[in-house]
Amino acid sequence: MQRLSEGELRITTLAKPFSMSLNAVSKHVRVLERARLVRRRRVGREHLLSLNPKPLDEAASWMAAQRTVWTKRLDTLESLLFADDSMLSSDSRKRGSR
Repeated sequence: MQRLSEGELRITTLAKPFSMSLNAVSKHVRVLERARLVRRRRVGREHLLSLNPKPLDEAASWMAAQRTVWTKRLDTLESLLFADDSMLSSDSRKRGSR
């Protein structure tokens, strides 16, 4: 995907540096196509591949939203735990002074 981010490539060019068969690379590319991360365009007998960044952008947006939600939830939990700790230590001090 990194190499495709630089522009469209023939599948044979994409496969060249890898020590695997063209068939194996094609199987990997098909998985990326099903995930909508890679687009294939046929020109005659050539298969040209390009990156489709939209699903990655959507995933990044979702993760950012989840990070915001969970940060708020964890901050609330931390506040509740600190409040509970201070209440427990206050109670133990009251019992100790009797």
